[in-house]
Amino acid sequence: MSSVITVVGGGLAGSEAAWQIAERGVDVLLYEMRPHQTTPAHVSGRLAELVCSNSLGSDLPDRAAGLLKNELRYLRSLVLACADQARVPAGGALAVDRELFSAEVTRRVEAHPRICLVREQVTAIPDGPVVVATGPLTSEPLAKAIAVLAGQEHLYFYDALAPIVAADSIDMSVAFRASRYGKGDADYINCPLTEEEYVRFVEELAAAECIPLRSFEQEPDRFFEGCLAVEVMAARGRDTLAFGPLRPVGLTDPRTGKRPHAVVQLRQDNLAGTLYNIVGFQTNLRYGEQERVFRLIPGLERAEFVRFGHMHRNTFINAPLLLEPTMEFRARPGLFFAGQITGVEGYVGSVGSGWVAGVNAARFVLGQEPLLLPRATMLGALCHYVSRAEPESFQPMKANFGLMPPLAPPVRNKRERCRAYAARALDALKSLVLT
Repeated sequence: MSSVITVVGGGLAGSEAAWQIAERGVDVLLYEMRPHQTTPAHVSGRLAELVCSNSLGSDLPDRAAGLLKNELRYLRSLVLACADQARVPAGGALAVDRELFSAEVTRRVEAHPRICLVREQVTAIPDGPVVVATGPLTSEPLAKAIAVLAGQEHLYFYDALAPIVAADSIDMSVAFRASRYGKGDADYINCPLTEEEYVRFVEELAAAECIPLRSFEQEPDRFFEGCLAVEVMAARGRDTLAFGPLRPVGLTDPRTGKRPHAVVQLRQDNLAGTLYNIVGFQTNLRYGEQERVFRLIPGLERAEFVRFGHMHRNTFINAPLLLEPTMEFRARPGLFFAGQITGVEGYVGSVGSGWVAGVNAARFVLGQEPLLLPRATMLGALCHYVSRAEPESFQPMKANFGLMPPLAPPVRNKRERCRAYAARALDALKSLVLT
């Protein structure tokens, strides 16, 4: 058996998998096709590049996303360590300077003596022990190879990026700094809308022209509900945005002393604080339409867009038919999958699946039993879901307490229940013997 493990894909999951393998004394060939072959969403050749938001979600210990982060910190995750090092203010969330973050992941991976980074495209699944972590933007040749291996057509949904604007182009005589309910250190810039301004904005947004999807992407029911384009939400009804990303709860406009009808929030995107992304504004509008419509938002009338939003195809396999909770492919021992291609949703979920796949790939080569994380942990529950869900209705899933076994005895208060889930998860994790 080969003592070298091939990892295909240098994103969040692939970088984590390669690191965990190498840390266990096994050599790694890490293949990343960028920068020679790029994708519709990436802009650099750095490893672990964040292509959507710069936020990794809540970092509060009694939230599902925060618990998953704490589990990965305990498990000595490379990616979480780099994220903590590159963090920027974001209230109760973990957000990062995306360039510093990916540069640090790249630096550490390249410096590891057991990792050889190969800048080539992989078009077929390699022989021997392998971790496939090519993400939602898997290249067409490799996607076809995976579809042949799986014996089925691969599924896909759409994802979309939010625009980024220059901080000094935001009109702060209208916009104001605050976090909802005063949490954090006024980390968000808020653009308040009156009812009249909101109605006009929604009408223009719903009527704006989008970039046409290519023929192979034209399946209208494949939008992932957790990452809808803002124009899709606007088309669902006038009040959809006001109860979604533009909800004004927990915020007071200092000019009026009252809660606005709606609020557009912007979150710091780099450590220098010169760039801000528009929260929840993933979009596929034409670039000219983005400028026209988004400048209807009070405070953004003269916004300088340093990156426009756009939509791209996301690929994932029907994991319940194909994978074990260890992330191993059932029909081929020694082959593991990791990242969003498995149906885990979100940055940190991808990191977690990369940790599981990397650890178990190393254990496979070393002749050890696979590591099965307890379902009482958030990472264990997430891996159990993607490998044991109903195949007919399988859709990507992010970390949430609904995946975990119920508490015994039950806890009625929601906040106390979340704390109990978190405490039980960390206790279960600490009981494991990790090597």
